[in-house]
Amino acid sequence: MSWQIVPTILGDLLGDEDNAKSSRVMQAMLKMVKLNIEGLKRAYRGS
Repeated sequence: MSWQIVPTILGDLLGDEDNAKSSRVMQAMLKMVKLNIEGLKRAYRGS
């Protein structure tokens, strides 16, 4: 069994009303084995 704690910021980043931002976060997250908060924030900012 594998599990991972989901950080609360993930809901904020994925739930943004700007679809482009949330889509970038989702695409970045799907490439990760472990969640990298800084990487998700960079995707959110588009950098």
